[in-house]
This record gives sequence, C-alpha cells and structure tokens, in this order.
Amino acid sequence: MNVSYVERSGGRIAYEVHGAGPLVVLAHGMGENRASYRHLVPLLVAAGHQVAAVDVRGHGASSVGWPTYAPAEVGGDLLAVVDELGGGPAVLVGSSSSAAAVVFAAAEAPERVAGIVLVGAFVEPPEANPLMRFAQAVVLRSPRLFGMFHKTLFPVTRPADDADYRRAIVANLREHGRMAAVRGVVALVEPHWTARARDVRQPVLVLMGARDPDFRDPGAEARAARRLFGTAEARMIEDSGHYPHADQPAGTAEQLIAFLKVTTGA
Repeated sequence: MNVSYVERSGGRIAYEVHGAGPLVVLAHGMGENRASYRHLVPLLVAAGHQVAAVDVRGHGASSVGWPTYAPAEVGGDLLAVVDELGGGPAVLVGSSSSAAAVVFAAAEAPERVAGIVLVGAFVEPPEANPLMRFAQAVVLRSPRLFGMFHKTLFPVTRPADDADYRRAIVANLREHGRMAAVRGVVALVEPHWTARARDVRQPVLVLMGARDPDFRDPGAEARAARRLFGTAEARMIEDSGHYPHADQPAGTAEQLIAFLKVTTGA
C-alpha cells in the first residue's frame, strides 16, 4: 500500500492511487477513510481507470487539527489531488458528507472536473427531535459509539471484512483530534451545497442505496438531488444501505462505469 500526500494550507491530505487511465477520485463519508472503497477500486481499475482514494482531511492518514472541515475546503483538497495527478479532468465521487464537497469542486473548477457522482447525498439536513440531537452529539464524540452507529448503516448485507474494517476505523478515530473532524465534516455551513448545484455544468450521477436507513424515502431523496442539477440522473442500488460501494460493489461499479463511459469516453 503506497500512500502519497499533497500539502494544503493547514495540513496534508493522504491518498492512494491504483491503475491507469482516465482519473477517478473517491472521497468517503464522515468517520471513514479511503478503505471505504476497498471493494470498488479493483472493479474500476479493471474497467481501465486510474483511481485515487482520498482520506478526507482529519481522517485516515491525513493530518488532524484543520481550521475548518467545510465541504468547500474538502472540495479544494480533492482538486489538489487532481492537480498532483496531472490536472484531470477527473470524475469525482463523494459519499455521504463528501457528496457536498464534489459539488463545490465541480462548480469552482469545471476545467478539472469532468463529472461528479453523489452517493447518499443529503439534500436537506436530517430532521431530529431533541432526544435524537442529544444522541447524535454523544455518538459524534465517541469512537466506540460511532462504530456501533456505523454498523446500522448496513441494513441488508455487509462485506465479509466489515468487522475488521470497523475496528480499524474506530482505532483511527481514537487518535487525537479525529472526532473533531467527524463533527466538522457534517457541521452546517453556508452556502449549503444545494446552492452551488445550479453552478455545476458537468454531468452528474446520483447513487442511493434503496434501503439507506438515513432517509425516510431514499428514492425521493435521490430524485430531489437530481432535480438540483441541469444534467443529472439518479440510480438506486438494490439491497443496499448507506454505503452501496461497500455492500453492493458490483452493482455500484456497473452504474459508475456506465457513467464514466459517457464522461470520459473510456
């Protein structure tokens, strides 16, 4: 496993590159790390793509103590990785909290972004009563509780190595400052990513697990995200929860590769 780093104001971003061909950059959701895509990367590489899996700032092997974790800044981190790998244009894939980041990146640098994929994107902040808000605050301060919460996001099937992966992310979150990053990437900031969606001119693919427990109606959430963009399509991944690239990598790869053929010609 060869990890590379790109320097940014406030720290450095870790990423791992596999394969050759048109560039795809993968960004994970809160509390995870680049290994979230461990089952998807080989499928994209086999389809003829260079794939860079990124550790979002404060996560994985990226540095801690960033002054901000706003999605616009995370989007800038992804563009910095694109620049390190030749300047693109690249397709950016953002899961959960990182879906917002790829929108900012596409709006800010259309010459470096060929298209974006939003996986499990939140169009509206999840509604929560006071008890749920308290529970969320507790979970976002405890690596152990976050690990327990993470398990609930796989309501149908889990990867065979899921228990080992979860132990690894909990251990990583116990390092100094990493739970602050978990809270930071989901903190509400302005402008919200939906305000920048109208500025995205590249093709957009919205992917959603059909059984994603984070949404009352995953299909409706996916359609709401699709309607924000000028050129977008939405696809549901059957028998999948919040991380379709982990619990249904083959079905996710099928949709992604079809989108990549349109956006990159490969």
